[in-house]
Amino acid sequence: MKSNEMIALTTIEPNDLLLLQEDILNTAEIDRNSLQESLRAALSWLGDRAQVQDEADPVEKRHHQLSWKGAIKGEYGAALHKWHFFCPVWHTGQAVKAFTLGYRVLGDPRFLKNARAGADFIHANCIDGELPDEKIILAYEDFDDKLNTSAVLECLDGLRCLYECQGNPEDKLLLLNATRWTLRHAWRPGQGLFQDFYDPEKKKFISRINYRAPNGRPLFDDGIFLTAFRLSGQKQFRDAFYETAERLLNDEKPAGNWMKYPPCHEEKCLIHPRHAYWWGFPMFMAYQDSGDEKYLDCALRACRWYVSAQRQDGGLFRGTYEDFTTESFGHATSGIAAAMSMFLEAIHITGSEEFVLPLAKALAFCAKMQFSKVSDDNLQGAILEKVLPPDGTDRSPYYIRDLGTIFYAQAVAKILALGNGKKLV
Repeated sequence: MKSNEMIALTTIEPNDLLLLQEDILNTAEIDRNSLQESLRAALSWLGDRAQVQDEADPVEKRHHQLSWKGAIKGEYGAALHKWHFFCPVWHTGQAVKAFTLGYRVLGDPRFLKNARAGADFIHANCIDGELPDEKIILAYEDFDDKLNTSAVLECLDGLRCLYECQGNPEDKLLLLNATRWTLRHAWRPGQGLFQDFYDPEKKKFISRINYRAPNGRPLFDDGIFLTAFRLSGQKQFRDAFYETAERLLNDEKPAGNWMKYPPCHEEKCLIHPRHAYWWGFPMFMAYQDSGDEKYLDCALRACRWYVSAQRQDGGLFRGTYEDFTTESFGHATSGIAAAMSMFLEAIHITGSEEFVLPLAKALAFCAKMQFSKVSDDNLQGAILEKVLPPDGTDRSPYYIRDLGTIFYAQAVAKILALGNGKKLV
């Protein structure tokens, strides 16, 4: 399809969106009612089982968070019936987005309450920055007591989504103040890179021994700097967004991905399953903002990387190599669930049917990964993230990560919204 034939979202009629939904669901062999109930079950798992209800929750809490109420428990091993946390702030931020999108299509106030609790957890884990208009979000990940810049950025789109739904000015303010702190202190202007690891006690960024990106990474996650520009009108946010985009275009390898930067491993030719999503999806935003087709082309290459990495049954492996060979265990349902949002955005923007089949295959696969008949109540409604390799025992190899359920819920809410003539982001 030539560029002058592309269908802008604003020209798509509600009936066209309904027909697109029917096409996706028919290809996936899933009916709308079943998908609604699947989304409800997924969000109920996130809210009823994975979300911390009070500070006394006995789950292992290794990160130095100031408060835990509202946080999403990230990991659950079915073999040992044990929960633990990993990257609680950004995971919770993405869950806030899933709850909010789910509320908008299902209308269940429980999920808006869950979203608010998750956002309040993020608010409770902030400290003042060096200047009055800055906030530091304690988004711990690789270290228990040192935040990751990427984890800060990845929690913020949940606040954006909830702000657009509820209109709470405190959510908008925190998004802007945290983004402003990141831009002032983590950003390396002229390089398109962000420093990665910050020690809030010593108030400085630190080096990580043997880290594969010693000068930082071109963090593009959720296009949050373009969002900050739209919310504030402050040009420095947009400038940083596009400088990062240019760095990514220059460093793209292989096509549609960025193996040079962690969490990919260039020496092993090993590619992280959500890398193309974090840095590819915002290229759609760059295209829609600027009209420059080089960004659209990059976003479509990222979509095509997922198509090549997708297995015949619709799934994806965490251990995916540059030549698209894979390991035998260690699936990554969250990766192909995130890709669903990529595929849907590509369809919206181009009007092409190229990604309808990959999207339908991914949807069918993820839906089959949902637990619906369980002996362990902690699994009810969750999306299975991966099957672990054998360990010599007959214990369950099922392993749950909240991200599988979170990204599935986000994508399913977007698909269901089509039937209402809407596009959710």
